Amino acid sequence: VLAEKRSLGSRDGPPHLVVLVPLHGRAAAHDTLRLLQSQDSAVVRMDEGRAGGFVLLCPRLKQRWRFVTAQAGDLHAVLDLAKVADSLLFILDPADGWDSAGEHCLSCLFAQGLPSYALAVPGGTDLPPKKRIDARKKLAKAIEKRFPEAKVFPLNTEQESSLLLRHLATQKQRHLAFRDRRAHLLACAAEFVPSQESELVGTLKVSGFVRGQTLDVNSLVHIVGHGDFQMSQVDAPPDPLSLNPRVVKGQKRSQDMEVQDDSVNGTDEMEEDVKVLMKADPNKQESLQSEVVPDPMEGEQTWPTEEELQEAEASLKANSRVVKVPKGTSKYQAAWIVDDGEEGSQEDDDEDDDIDDDMMEEAVSQEGESSAEEEEPAEEECETMTVSECLRDEQYDEKVEDDEQMLERYKQERMDEMFPDEVDTPRDVPARVRFQKYRGLKSFRTSPWDPKENLPRDYARIFQFQDFSRTRKHLFRQIEKEETEGASVGWYVTLYVCNVPVSVMESFKEGRPLVLFSLLPHEQKMSVLNFLVHRHPSNSEPVRAKEELIFHCGFRRFRASPLFSQHTSADKHKLERFLRPDAALVVTVYAPITFPPASVLLFKQRSNGMHDLIATGSLLSVDPDRIVIKRLVLSGHPFKIFTKMAVVRYMFFNREDVMWFKPVELRTKWGRRGHIKEPLGTHGHMKCHFDGQLKSQDTVLLNLYKRVFPKWTYDPHVPEPVPWVRSESVLPVQEVEME
Repeated sequence: VLAEKRSLGSRDGPPHLVVLVPLHGRAAAHDTLRLLQSQDSAVVRMDEGRAGGFVLLCPRLKQRWRFVTAQAGDLHAVLDLAKVADSLLFILDPADGWDSAGEHCLSCLFAQGLPSYALAVPGGTDLPPKKRIDARKKLAKAIEKRFPEAKVFPLNTEQESSLLLRHLATQKQRHLAFRDRRAHLLACAAEFVPSQESELVGTLKVSGFVRGQTLDVNSLVHIVGHGDFQMSQVDAPPDPLSLNPRVVKGQKRSQDMEVQDDSVNGTDEMEEDVKVLMKADPNKQESLQSEVVPDPMEGEQTWPTEEELQEAEASLKANSRVVKVPKGTSKYQAAWIVDDGEEGSQEDDDEDDDIDDDMMEEAVSQEGESSAEEEEPAEEECETMTVSECLRDEQYDEKVEDDEQMLERYKQERMDEMFPDEVDTPRDVPARVRFQKYRGLKSFRTSPWDPKENLPRDYARIFQFQDFSRTRKHLFRQIEKEETEGASVGWYVTLYVCNVPVSVMESFKEGRPLVLFSLLPHEQKMSVLNFLVHRHPSNSEPVRAKEELIFHCGFRRFRASPLFSQHTSADKHKLERFLRPDAALVVTVYAPITFPPASVLLFKQRSNGMHDLIATGSLLSVDPDRIVIKRLVLSGHPFKIFTKMAVVRYMFFNREDVMWFKPVELRTKWGRRGHIKEPLGTHGHMKCHFDGQLKSQDTVLLNLYKRVFPKWTYDPHVPEPVPWVRSESVLPVQEVEME
């Protein structure tokens, strides 16, 4: 602990990176920067890599600092800087503490993982003494809920700023697991060199201090928000923030020389000082291949042998069937004639699955449409009667369509809570055709299900580990024990990143932070990721499965349409149609491999571009064999009840469907179990046997199951969110901090 504390900000370690986060619109960040710059015997240099930032060198204390300011409304900048920051300095308002934008920012930072932090309150001296005491008590009460046992530092004089710096330098550093095992850096300077083929793509030279782990040139780097890239070279230029006094003496001697000689020698010295640490080896360099290119001929069979042909003929004779055909029909034509029980075709379209699986919700939507049609004439009459010259009402009415859609979602969520997984049996399509992809299970917990059965084509594009936990332990053991060759922690280096789009440099010039993370082996490859998340208490809108969400997983962010499933210890997990507010759920998506531990934040984009935090959690596993089962429940009602027999209707509407689903076990809402005995008539009535006498108000249920897979909707490009709208009133929210 002492060695780590002494190396941070010292001559041999990287500068102490402090990120200032104003949590209120009235928080005086400029006054804080001015006070921090006014330290005795300190050298202040403006930061080229970030507007509003500066570097503080204290030779007397043998410390060097880098201060960077991030606005609480710029969510991506705050989260990206918090990924690499050594300390966060929250700037509070002396009266209110933080506003709604600050509350949203704190919620995201707590979920992502909070490094070491300090609380500073500049200002407040202009208030009367009595009001100053009341404001201090109110602020202490608000801080106690969010930051228990945290000390608040007033920041109005140079002495108070010195105490704050001493606290930042000596406090215990909090570790974030996903960054401690990977090399990372925050760019101090960047230069873009376009390639010969195109000016839109080129080599990006990024300079900064290496943090976390040793950086290997043969590994891949991930530029946060832009993607994965290869490196071609790593240089070691002179440290611009050196505390070595000999550098100062050399500069003084060079100033005494003539101007012409000084300029020439200076450029020569700079060229000589830039050392090439290492160049990438094509044989050892990690590949950028993220997907497997499936071979369509891989599953082709060879020509069968004579023995296989004879076996096939014997099996055909054994399985021959008698079919009534018209006179004059050949054997070839007769082979194409099917029985009534064999009708139906396989539909592989995912969109059809969504239509097939939501019969109950279609009925609800039809009711909603019919009610809307009844209400339309009244709305038209109201519009003809009212005459308004105010544009505010017209703008308000534009939100009515969104409100109707939200009302429909609330109805669907409520129906799913009251009648989980229940659907109506269609009247126009036979149930054996409509539910042909489903199967019955004797027991959802103990019945077997092959994880390699009927896999989709997307599974041919992903990578899978034979033993993921063993591979993860082996990699982490190598990081802890073996010393990899490369740029050590604390070195000031320049990375040559290849084939980078020019948009990365444009983003850096606009003032956004440029953060790089080195990838562990296999972390650029696609697989199936499972996240364990909890619904955030500040969000109450219904979130349906397969809706597009924005993921912040560790150092990555991407868009995808996930599946929700229950978190159990069994080998099969039931699909959830909505994100439940009262239980932990597992979110499944196609995404690049990431080795846990890693935090995850789920956002939903509004129509106006703002991002709402809907769930937080952590990475559970990388496992394509995790079986997510969708359940359908068909319901029927007892028509005639005997001792242990009952006649059930309204579950099916023809005799063939009753015979088709006869092997599936029945259950009731009051705990009875039974099976179908025989059909009665031709309209779907059936005689059923149960383990006890039914009640007249009981409902007979039949469960059907099907395995579902996520959709391949992975998109690494996430649009910048609209800044959060600030408001004074903030409700306290209880949250769990990620470590």
